[in-house]
Amino acid sequence: METPANQITLADFPVGTRLHIRSKKDWRTAVISKFDNKKVTLIVCSPLGRTYRLRRSLETLIIFDGKIPLLKIETEENWRDNFTKYDFRW
Repeated sequence: METPANQITLADFPVGTRLHIRSKKDWRTAVISKFDNKKVTLIVCSPLGRTYRLRRSLETLIIFDGKIPLLKIETEENWRDNFTKYDFRW
């Protein structure tokens, strides 16, 4: 899959970049942890304090809300309306 020249993808970011992704229920914070030949490994924070890994293609599109990077999804949804609530004890 070719991406247009003006589009930013996951491959354009360094390891350690934080971004927001859409899970099944809500938006969550993730960080890029590793690059492979064709995949990027993301570590995602869950609301209960645990983390899990997701792998996405290097060519996954990124959109911006101001300076905040978001993994592109098909629907038009404001991520602020459904951002997960994390454990506030920490």
